[in-house]
Amino acid sequence: MAAFVNIGFGNLVNSEKVVSVVCPDAAPVKRLVQKAKEAGRVIDATQGRRTKAVLITEEDHVILSALQPDTLGRRMSAGTKEMQWKGEDDE
Repeated sequence: MAAFVNIGFGNLVNSEKVVSVVCPDAAPVKRLVQKAKEAGRVIDATQGRRTKAVLITEEDHVILSALQPDTLGRRMSAGTKEMQWKGEDDE
């Protein structure tokens, strides 16, 4: 079962498909985002706000979020723990 995580403004992402969550300030990340834009693989979930986190998925999509990377990491960790807990109860 997919574990969806809120990445801001009611936008949800399947946390099982996210490979990494990084800060957008580094030059390599900026290049990655630019190349993904050119290839049409960017999903902008910032609602016009400043990008504070970049999520990279298994399918090479790049998702932009207005939430901090540590906030998203905590949400993803909490979702994983919740899924593990539910899995233990179901058995």
